[in-house]
Amino acid sequence: MKKIRISAVSYTNTKPFIYGIQNTGIINQIDLSLDIPADCAQKLIDDKVDIGLIPVAATLSMPEWHIVSDYCIGAVGAVNSVFIFSNCDIKDVKTIQLDPQSRTSNNLALVLLKNFWKIEPQRITDAGDYAQSIDPNTAFVQIGDRTFGKKAQYKFVYDLAEEWQKLTGLPFLFAAWIANKPIPKAFTDEFNASLKYGLDHRAELLKELPTRPDFDLEDYLMHKLDFDLTEDKKKALYLFLDYIKAL
Repeated sequence: MKKIRISAVSYTNTKPFIYGIQNTGIINQIDLSLDIPADCAQKLIDDKVDIGLIPVAATLSMPEWHIVSDYCIGAVGAVNSVFIFSNCDIKDVKTIQLDPQSRTSNNLALVLLKNFWKIEPQRITDAGDYAQSIDPNTAFVQIGDRTFGKKAQYKFVYDLAEEWQKLTGLPFLFAAWIANKPIPKAFTDEFNASLKYGLDHRAELLKELPTRPDFDLEDYLMHKLDFDLTEDKKKALYLFLDYIKAL
C-alpha cells in the first residue's frame, strides 16, 4: 500500500499528536515531515503531501479540502502562544510587523485590528528581524515556541485567541488536519485513534520535555490548548474565513 504523506507543525503544540503517531501502528503507514505552519500549508497546496496540520487560512488557497480528524489546534480563550507584542497601546499602533511562519495568525491579527480595535496600521511582511523594533508605535505578531517566556518583556501584550473570543464569543481554530483529496475512511479512523492516543498520554509526554523556568508547559498542553474539533470551532473557522475575505 502506498504510504500517506503527512506534514505536521514542528511546534510544542503538536507534540501530543506526534507522540500518538510515533507510538501507534499508524507510523508504518505514513511518511511524516515536521515543518513550520506556512510550509505545512504550502506542501499541501502543492500536493507534496496528502494531509497537513495546516493553518486554517490556507484553505482559501485550496480548490479542494477535507477535514480528516476530530482533533485540531485550538483554544477557548487565551492560548498563550499567539500574540501581538507592542511598544504601545494597540490603539496607538501605526505599523504591524507580521510573522513569516504563519498566515493564519497574521490574518487573525489583521481581522482583530480592523474589526475589534478599529485600526488599520501599515503592514510589514518582510522585516529583516520582524520581532525586534525600538519604534514606539510598532507592534509585531509572533507565534509558537518563540513566544514562550516573552510576555514579561513587553508592556503591551495581546493574546489573539483571547481577543477573538471577545470579538465573536467563539473559540478559535488555528490549525486542522486537512487533506487535499479524499482519504480512505479506514485510514482516517486509525489516524484519528493515534491522535487520541497522544492526547490521552500527555502526562507521559510532559515527562520527556525539558522544563522551562519561564513557561508552564503542563498548563499549556493540558489547559490552554484545546484539541477537540467542536461545532463551535467549526463555526469559528467559517466566520474567520469570511472575515479574511473582507479584509
